[in-house]
Amino acid sequence: MAGSYAQDWQPSYTEAITLAVERERPLILVFSGSDWCAPCIKLDKWIWQSDEFRSYAKENYVLYRADFPRKKDNGLSKELVAQNRSLADRFNPKGYFPLVVLLNGSEEVLGTTGFKKVTPSEYITHLNTFIK
Repeated sequence: MAGSYAQDWQPSYTEAITLAVERERPLILVFSGSDWCAPCIKLDKWIWQSDEFRSYAKENYVLYRADFPRKKDNGLSKELVAQNRSLADRFNPKGYFPLVVLLNGSEEVLGTTGFKKVTPSEYITHLNTFIK
């Protein structure tokens, strides 16, 4: 189960945007502090890891997580850190966590949101309001 979850998230932003263009799907770019941000952890557990979201996302979205962990054990490669900082400069200059940005294949922002205490179904509906 965890393996299929991991496969839904693209390993790099470049791969994610390429897939978004190829599949003509919106890209969900998530700015997360996976090991220190409580709302980020809740969003991950309640929404991203839910069977309902994973199933829907597989057919409708491309996913990329720009993570900013603080614990040394969770450190990212220098390349990934640089890529995520660059994405934050472009799409999250105020440094909100979590921040969920929906982009089209041209990297235009369709909408932004964050953690909401709703069901996965309600969150999907909320995300889709930015697309239509």
